[in-house]
Amino acid sequence: MADAIRVTVWNEGRHEKQLDACKEIYPQGMHAVIADFLNAEPDIEARTATLDEPEHGLTDQVLAETDVLTWWGHMAHGEVQDEIVDKVHQRVLDGMGLLCFHSAHFSKIFRKVTGTSCSLKWREIGEKERLWVVQPGHPIVRGIGEYIELPHTEMYGEFFDVPEPDDLIFISWFAGGEVFRSGVCYYRGCGKVFYFRPGHETFPIFKNPQIQKVILNTVRWAAQPGADFKPKVANVEPLEQL
Repeated sequence: MADAIRVTVWNEGRHEKQLDACKEIYPQGMHAVIADFLNAEPDIEARTATLDEPEHGLTDQVLAETDVLTWWGHMAHGEVQDEIVDKVHQRVLDGMGLLCFHSAHFSKIFRKVTGTSCSLKWREIGEKERLWVVQPGHPIVRGIGEYIELPHTEMYGEFFDVPEPDDLIFISWFAGGEVFRSGVCYYRGCGKVFYFRPGHETFPIFKNPQIQKVILNTVRWAAQPGADFKPKVANVEPLEQL
């Protein structure tokens, strides 16, 4: 497919093997569901990669051929090799988009691009969430409307220890009373980074049409580098005579 956006959907892939509730919703894994709806689009080509593959499925060739990388992890953040994280980080600086879901707030790669603890409050009782769009003109929320409502999900609450976002897209309200900055954008080097809170493993979040729409919008947004130049370090001559 000429000029298709090349996406690598990365998933830890452990919950689907160990939790019956997750296995029932995502028998082939969350990554398979995400890749399937991405591949249904004529301008996107998606592949998958998981933690237990050699080099976590993120070889130099795979990363070189990836325009946007999506990331889901939870129980095995510590098993991700630092060398792979460094390579992913460099690709982001070089212009690759990065989309982190839900518990990937604690992933090594998201903490590396933010430089903070990324800690938060949480509660898992399946309460209702409304994700309110607070920047309606942003490409990520094209076609979404005022809010997305999820009937059952895990709560994440403030304070969310991340840097002030370059763009704040969603703020969530939960039935228990908490709020959360659930859609935040960062520009790192030439790359675009988006953290999107939904994606708990025991609820069919990635099968929700509005969530899928946000992911599709984000992939198309993040595939365009945030800068048309590569930063360089060089000793230069003055433009004026000194």
